[in-house]
Amino acid sequence: MAGGVIEVSSSEWDKNVLGASGLVMVDFWAPWCGPCRTVAPIVEELSEEYKGRVTFLKLNTDDNQDIAVRYQVMGIPTLMFFKDGKTVDKIVGAQGKKNFKDKIDALLKA
Repeated sequence: MAGGVIEVSSSEWDKNVLGASGLVMVDFWAPWCGPCRTVAPIVEELSEEYKGRVTFLKLNTDDNQDIAVRYQVMGIPTLMFFKDGKTVDKIVGAQGKKNFKDKIDALLKA
């Protein structure tokens, strides 16, 4: 995976998401999802822009259904935000880069 987006799985979830300090954005996606493929390059760009300030992860919901069920992910893409291991916000559906940046900026200030 290019850039600063890291693929995460169920076995690494607790360490990489719940045990992380600071802001973490998780992109819940699946290979067959068209809107997910639209969002992926935006997430890559954001990972470079916010390098060192936000951790960007991707979770394949087909391969890690237990996590998707745990967090009630009903539609993808879902971008869920965690701060110091706690869920703080989410965005459901493909949106433009500005919407994602606005959300990240607000969460970094909070």
